[in-house]
Amino acid sequence: MDNRAIGVFDSGLGGLTVVRKLRELLEDENIIYFGDTGRVPYGTKGTDTICRYTGQDEAFLLSKDVKMIIVACGTASSVAKSVTEKLSVPNVSVVQPTAKAAAAATRNGKIGVIGTEATVKSGSFKKALLSENKDLEIFSTACSLFVPLVEAGWVKDDDEVTVKAAERYLLPLKQKGIDTLILGCTHFPIISGIIQRVMGDEVTLISSGEEAAKAAAELLEQRGMLCEGNLGKEEYFVSDDIPSFAKTAEIFLGRSINDSVEKINIEEY
Repeated sequence: MDNRAIGVFDSGLGGLTVVRKLRELLEDENIIYFGDTGRVPYGTKGTDTICRYTGQDEAFLLSKDVKMIIVACGTASSVAKSVTEKLSVPNVSVVQPTAKAAAAATRNGKIGVIGTEATVKSGSFKKALLSENKDLEIFSTACSLFVPLVEAGWVKDDDEVTVKAAERYLLPLKQKGIDTLILGCTHFPIISGIIQRVMGDEVTLISSGEEAAKAAAELLEQRGMLCEGNLGKEEYFVSDDIPSFAKTAEIFLGRSINDSVEKINIEEY
């Protein structure tokens, strides 16, 4: 047993979808979350910058003596794999678990992938999917506007701006005849209602955040590192404004976290 916290980081709030699923699966676990809200989004940054940011995020979590790190950022998982591979603690990214789930879910072998520009450009999900099944057909689209729309709270199913953006991005994928769609950024499940409406009920959505949480829970159990006793403590850290993070976090988590958020200077790590 290991009562140290699970560390989770993302470029902003999207990784909270991982936290929500973790809490559902592992109610006793302590969780430390870092959202790099001062430097969001990562998806439009260059490779060197993304790798540097990822290293700093992981260094911060390690300073909190976490037992595991979940890279809840699709961009960091895709672009900064070489940084994460050097970690001294067990780690899980969103790419491989999500690809495995999508490959198992598809019926016609046609899978769509949506993510940030950097994630799509890296080809990480395509590579992971083909490692699961070389005969899959994969169609990828960068949906760069989704992250700022979610961060701004424009997430209602009838929000006209977000619906129009979704139609612009997703209708070409629908025309390809995909039956499974990977939400390759952990922000995207927050607008899954809009995405599902545009794609149609016949398309299965695969949440990268949920799959990462499932993989983390399985790994901790396999290694005998689960928490002993009902602790369930949560700490949240950000690199920018606390009130705006806490307000939007309620959308992701379905509850208030006002009293457990602290601002840090991530450049010190």
